[in-house]
Amino acid sequence: MRALYVTHPQVVMDANVPVPLWALNPQGRARAEAFAARGVVPVGAMIFSSRETKAMELAEILATSAQTLVLSDHLMGENDRSATGFLPPSLFEAAADSFFAKPEISMNGWERAIDAQARIVDTVRTALASVPHDTPAVFCGHGAVGTLLKCHIAGRPIARSEDQSRHGHKGGGNCFAFDLAPAKLSRDWIAMEDFAPGWFSA
Repeated sequence: MRALYVTHPQVVMDANVPVPLWALNPQGRARAEAFAARGVVPVGAMIFSSRETKAMELAEILATSAQTLVLSDHLMGENDRSATGFLPPSLFEAAADSFFAKPEISMNGWERAIDAQARIVDTVRTALASVPHDTPAVFCGHGAVGTLLKCHIAGRPIARSEDQSRHGHKGGGNCFAFDLAPAKLSRDWIAMEDFAPGWFSA
């Protein structure tokens, strides 16, 4: 079954607000709205989302355009980083490097990469089982768990080199196309602006 995974674009970063509650900033919202307007997500598609604010905002923009509803699940959320809370960019990048480099070890209390991968793969598999045949499926989520899902589908080791920031837009708002059964990565990370409309019907 063909599916699309889309990460939220730029957000309002606020050290005083829990990261799961961060919202899209004006640039991120504009990118999401432009993506929806291009018709990449067909009318009637099933849209699944993490329950984090930024992912839900993306999903609702796409759902409005596709005239459908959003099905949300907290198990589609980003890797749990609550043990450290907000980290400034330089510290966050170093922590993320460790997260991907040592997937079987918890980085300062973060959810382990292997556990986050098992969670997102199982949740996407369960979601796809509910999708009628020939109905497009779109998942709105996050960079780290999206990368872990992509690694599983492609049969690649967990690595930071697989992250969206290494392939697509640095500010998020990237997507990859896949089939979970049989596992096939149809398109690696690409900025949402560059993903071609009509992919679901091709």
